[in-house]
Amino acid sequence: MTEPDNSALIKQVPFVDYLVLGEEPYLISNECNQCQARYFDRRNACARCFGDQFTKVKVASSGVVTSFTIVEMGPVPYVSAVVDCDGTPVRCTLIGVDPTPEKVQLGMSVELTTYSMGEDSEGTEAIAFGFTSAR
Repeated sequence: MTEPDNSALIKQVPFVDYLVLGEEPYLISNECNQCQARYFDRRNACARCFGDQFTKVKVASSGVVTSFTIVEMGPVPYVSAVVDCDGTPVRCTLIGVDPTPEKVQLGMSVELTTYSMGEDSEGTEAIAFGFTSAR
């Protein structure tokens, strides 16, 4: 039996620790066992109840825009938003969305997407996440 040639496969790494790559990427958060508050960064204590026990939980991959701003700095304007993913607020960039007030609306349905941030000298690709208009 011949082993497949995997030399052409690109190694990918998530840009943030809470992005899980795969066929259907998703985000994970640290949920307080006491009050169910969710955080993407590691915590020693919950900011809401001061609990110190956390469980990693999968975050919904779709949601609605609850807040946004159109950022005019940089080479092109882009949309920075907060998306409510079934009760978990996610700060993100909206990808593939025209950055105009006519196209971005509070309450618009969006879904998780990933994209390449670039490669290092060894060909390892950094993968980031954002949200795009739901189909």
